[in-house]
Amino acid sequence: MSDADLVSERAGAASPLARGLRIVLSVTAGALLMALMCLTVFDVIGRYLLNAPVKGAAELSELLLVSLVYLGLPAVCLDGGHVTVDLVTKSLPRWSERPRLLVTGLVSSGVLGIIAWRLYIYGAQVGGYNLVTNSLRLPVAPVVWFCAVFAGLSALITLALALAALFKRMK
Repeated sequence: MSDADLVSERAGAASPLARGLRIVLSVTAGALLMALMCLTVFDVIGRYLLNAPVKGAAELSELLLVSLVYLGLPAVCLDGGHVTVDLVTKSLPRWSERPRLLVTGLVSSGVLGIIAWRLYIYGAQVGGYNLVTNSLRLPVAPVVWFCAVFAGLSALITLALALAALFKRMK
């Protein structure tokens, strides 16, 4: 049984909290993606047809895109949608499945936790000297903190799923 099969079983039996979180994340990510798409369309039309591009479109696109990536990360963690390569793991004995899922989940959670921690520190650093974007003068720190929060949420979700793998009933 592959990791994707195991995670899809967990997703099917997800708690109402997990389902609600997934819905909120999906709707919010959809709204951000729609905003990014509209911004790009208006910028292209303005640039090439009216010779008047949207001011700060590149900055807004960058901020929307980074927000979209970090907003989608917890949803990917909930669904177990990470890229996995099972060249070695499919030949391991069946009893090693739980420890392997636990170890990979703990390592992934740890890495995500470190990313969240460093993003928080970076947000405090750029907030301390009021870093803003070049043309629109938008503050950067809130976006960095947004990313830190969602990286931390992803770390917690990954940790919870790793610990749940210990107690999952094997088929």
